[in-house]
Amino acid sequence: MSRLSRRQAIVAAVALATAAGAHAQAFPTKPIHIIVGYSAGGAVDIIARSLGQQLQAALGQPVIVENKPGGGTNIATKALIDSAPDGYTLMLAANALAANVSLFQPAPYGLDRVTPVSFVGRVPVVLAANAQSPVDSIKSLIAQSKAKPDSINFGTPGNGSTPHLAIELFERAAGIRLTHVPYKGGAPAMNDVIAGHIQTVAVNALEVLPHVKSGKLRVLAVLSEKRSPIFPDAPTIAESGFPGFEASVWYGVVGPAALPAPIVARLHQEVQKALAAPEVRERIASAGGEVAPGSSAMFADMLRSEQQRYAKLIRESNIKPD
Repeated sequence: MSRLSRRQAIVAAVALATAAGAHAQAFPTKPIHIIVGYSAGGAVDIIARSLGQQLQAALGQPVIVENKPGGGTNIATKALIDSAPDGYTLMLAANALAANVSLFQPAPYGLDRVTPVSFVGRVPVVLAANAQSPVDSIKSLIAQSKAKPDSINFGTPGNGSTPHLAIELFERAAGIRLTHVPYKGGAPAMNDVIAGHIQTVAVNALEVLPHVKSGKLRVLAVLSEKRSPIFPDAPTIAESGFPGFEASVWYGVVGPAALPAPIVARLHQEVQKALAAPEVRERIASAGGEVAPGSSAMFADMLRSEQQRYAKLIRESNIKPD
């Protein structure tokens, strides 16, 4: 390369860096949309709206939460990956982002189509039973299942849902066989366990909370490393004899592929600030969750690890979507 060409290349690189920096400094100049792949009122929606309020105040632009349920969150993910990589369209993603790559065939997208921005937190999966059921602990569930395999069933929000995959992992860890009963959401599954049509249900902590408070359901175990603040009397799965086992619904902010690094850095910074706000922490805690801030790089590594873990489980268990 000639001296002139090298000089021109350096000038071009500096110009690009300057333009990117100026764009990031100006960002945002219009409303930001946060896509949620679930209906309003659920844990993801609650967390997205709480974050959105903080981001709106910090960024000085409206932050609009858009609910796009359906397709196991694939509808929402497609809307994200088809959007312009300018920071104005984001998504609050959960485990399905990593699982759906293997659950649906052909794969609806690859993880290279998204840009991890910031990890947000976790809400544990809980396994619950009718409060009058003789299955009143993980110990009794395992004993009955081992005495008569497949005699205990469990309802979930659907094939390939996070609770379904969590119980599949638990079955492997415990060496038992349960019968899966998939539903179109957590609410009908809980209605059936309350009515006695099924024996147990696996959902996220927020969904089961009102039924535990009313005395209709009993939490057999919280599938997290430590006890849930909203179920302080319920044992963890580790306390029930399975140390090291953990299954939770996690949340993180992602953008489309090729999101400029300066915008990723700005958004990450503002999300981290939002997660430090007492009202956000309280809102997530009230949903049964825990704030777990993390870097964009950490979130990217976790996404890849989760995708590999789910791919193995889905393949070996021959799990199909609803």
